[in-house]
Amino acid sequence: MNDRYSKSASAHERARVLLPGGVNSPVRALNSVGGVPFFASRGQGPWLTDVDGNRFVDYIGAYGPLVLGHCDARVVEAVIGALSDGTAFGAPTEAETTLAAKVAELVPSVERLRLVNSGTEATMSAIRVARGATGKAKIIKFNGCYHGHADYLLVKAGSGALTFGAPDSAGVPDGAAADTLVADYNDLSSVEALFDANAGEIAGVIVEPVPGNMGVIPPAEGFLSGLRRLCTNHDAVLIFDEVMSGFRVHLGGAQALYNVAPDLTCLGKVIGGGLPVGAYGGRADLMANVAPEGAVYQAGTLSGNPLSVAAGIATLDALTPDVFAGIVERTTTLCRRLAEVAAKAGVEVRINQVGTMFTTFFSANPIGSLADVQKCDFDRFKAFFHAMRDRGVSLPPSQYEACFVSAAHDDEALAHTVEAAQAAFATL
Repeated sequence: MNDRYSKSASAHERARVLLPGGVNSPVRALNSVGGVPFFASRGQGPWLTDVDGNRFVDYIGAYGPLVLGHCDARVVEAVIGALSDGTAFGAPTEAETTLAAKVAELVPSVERLRLVNSGTEATMSAIRVARGATGKAKIIKFNGCYHGHADYLLVKAGSGALTFGAPDSAGVPDGAAADTLVADYNDLSSVEALFDANAGEIAGVIVEPVPGNMGVIPPAEGFLSGLRRLCTNHDAVLIFDEVMSGFRVHLGGAQALYNVAPDLTCLGKVIGGGLPVGAYGGRADLMANVAPEGAVYQAGTLSGNPLSVAAGIATLDALTPDVFAGIVERTTTLCRRLAEVAAKAGVEVRINQVGTMFTTFFSANPIGSLADVQKCDFDRFKAFFHAMRDRGVSLPPSQYEACFVSAAHDDEALAHTVEAAQAAFATL
């Protein structure tokens, strides 16, 4: 064992006694890359410190929410202010409406919304609305797109895009997947075939418009607009899962970047500023189906939690167009420099970037689908991950994850990252 991570190793051993795998979310166990899980102790700006005292430039950013960086003073002040008034009320607050108004102002298709506690709650609720509004049961999702751990969304394609989904987790009954159809991302013909084979039965299509759960994959030209056309023609609800891409690829989400309006949008991460949150919203007539106005039931004891709402308002207030443009510019610069040092080291990589998100794929070929990702050199990614970690850069521990740049990633952080990458690529 590397003595540099000895305290993390000890912490993990203690945690494994009580927590499955010693973690509360699987990717944190580092199973795909091996090694000692990272036990964090403090974050500040773009830097994260572990329990051993090692300091890293952080590109996980809590998997997306920390668009302003760790412990942004404005967010901290807002949370402390809300905390002094109470942690939860079981009653509405004016701040919930303030956050809703900010989201509706930024995200073009959202006319009304409901706050929930997580991205999983947002996606399962949006699908319930789609089914309730249309009276139909079947849902199309895409291989490689993750929408939380609801039973009927934990499925992937079988032998082909026209087969029914098979459960992708133990404990999920076959019946839960019976109404889930799986298409291939960036392959509009696979979606058309599902609509043709299930005429009049499809309630909606749910998609990450810019997937981040198989690494960052930009949509092919015409793909999102094609989904919009198909859903309109077949009286189906188009759901954009922008839990990750919202306020990350564009201030208005992927729908603003690509000028395609979904019927419903799922949000999370950034709108909680690092605290637990989720939201779903969209057309006013669809959201009128939600209880207590309509017959689609959904509730949550801590939905609209005042601490999460305060952090979200502070984050969106600070995330002005100029600030966001600056993060995108730094992300673009970083990706260009990483590609340059990889090429100089003779290492073939493809770096996909959309907005403030990027993934370095170890492949010589373009990456536009899950099948392309699965052909990448995972052994090289694993070696690169550990070489970067040992040089003070924290990357997501999987080739299937996205990196996130924040407003706090300054010139020092970027220079440190490029210097580490230059050394790391030389070891491969």
